[in-house]
Amino acid sequence: MKKEKREEESLQKTPEYPLRKLRHEMEKAQDAKRFEHTLGVEFTAAALAMRYGASVRSAQAAGLLHDCAKCLTDQQRLSICKENGISISGLEQANPFLLHAKAGAYLAKEEYGVEDQDILNAIRNHTTGRPGMSLLEKIVFIADYIEPGRNQAPGLEEIRRLAFTDLDRALLKILGDTLEYLEGGNRDVDPMTRNTWEYYAEKIGQQCGK
Repeated sequence: MKKEKREEESLQKTPEYPLRKLRHEMEKAQDAKRFEHTLGVEFTAAALAMRYGASVRSAQAAGLLHDCAKCLTDQQRLSICKENGISISGLEQANPFLLHAKAGAYLAKEEYGVEDQDILNAIRNHTTGRPGMSLLEKIVFIADYIEPGRNQAPGLEEIRRLAFTDLDRALLKILGDTLEYLEGGNRDVDPMTRNTWEYYAEKIGQQCGK
């Protein structure tokens, strides 16, 4: 009885984000290809939320807004971060396109009215992840990688299966493949990506008794 009451209270507290309005705003802000990707992430995040018992509407809102700063210019992303005290690493300064997640979290709050910190974190961390991610953060990170429009990443079929059976293992596989791709091409690697991979590699190793 207590469990049912807690679940009812949780549902009552779930914000009723104006999803139709957010879709309309993203369609105006993004080019056609980016908007199609955004809808794919919304759809996939909702499916994962249903599978793992997260708020479906929160997953949809985060999915819709995760790339809300993607179509800004590099200068616009830099300006948003600098003017609002958002930290910029040396790597991000040299590659401002990497700031779309941080700038997106800011826009989600200031332009689109999102107050839920979990949603904002999911947007902020959807490219690198972070150690100790929440359920929603994992869902958006993974949905961004496996949404139906994706077709070039290695091992995608395996990751899509894992995503619906073991989120942490799917997360670890994505991070590992990302690191392999970046390092194999002598590309810059955000330290947070490696930190996140190390965190979940250790966590899964401990679960397996290693």
